[in-house]
Amino acid sequence: MEAARKAKFIHRGWRSLQALVAVVVLLVVLGNLWVINNTEAYLYTNFAALPENEVGLVLGTSAYTSEGAPNPHFAGRISAAVELYQLGRVKHLIVSGANPDASYNEPRRMWQALTTAGVPAQAITMDFAGLRTFDSVARAKLVFGLDRVTLITQDYNAYRALFIAKKLGMTPVAYSPAGESSGPAFRPYVREVAARVWAILDLYLLDTAPKFVGEPVPLPSEVPVEATSPPA
Repeated sequence: MEAARKAKFIHRGWRSLQALVAVVVLLVVLGNLWVINNTEAYLYTNFAALPENEVGLVLGTSAYTSEGAPNPHFAGRISAAVELYQLGRVKHLIVSGANPDASYNEPRRMWQALTTAGVPAQAITMDFAGLRTFDSVARAKLVFGLDRVTLITQDYNAYRALFIAKKLGMTPVAYSPAGESSGPAFRPYVREVAARVWAILDLYLLDTAPKFVGEPVPLPSEVPVEATSPPA
């Protein structure tokens, strides 16, 4: 009798756990569909159709993979930013990313890559407080005063960035060239699935603000601006 009750209890617990997992999976799927369906019309893969904006926001990522090889996602974002600047689709670039220590500095790496590719230094602003996509996009509005912006990143990340920008009252577009070779992207895509749900929580439930805001920074400027943020 006792063994039967114990087995029944375990069975109910297992069924409850299965139901909970199913609900979580359903919410994740629905959240991702909401983010993508709400933003896909603002994502451009052809520069000829892309609306012109004064400022492009290049979202940060590491220049190297965890194995130490050049990161194709970093190279793709730099290439797209250079293309848009040279074509006149944007006139100024904000490179926004993290710099947790002296050995890792995403904005500085992007600045170096862009200037090496021919983008003038005075056309680039470094934002060292872009700790994540939410912070980079929110600071574009709160610190740099942007209402219109061109987001430059891979398509998988662009949906979330667009979703955040739209909810914050901006008029965004995103550019991710068609046919870009981004290499193996299993981990970034899986991480992005969860990040989209987290963005919904940030915007609709948690009322999240960027970790660092600082004083407003006018754009464009004559020299690269290092926005108020933790030391680089």
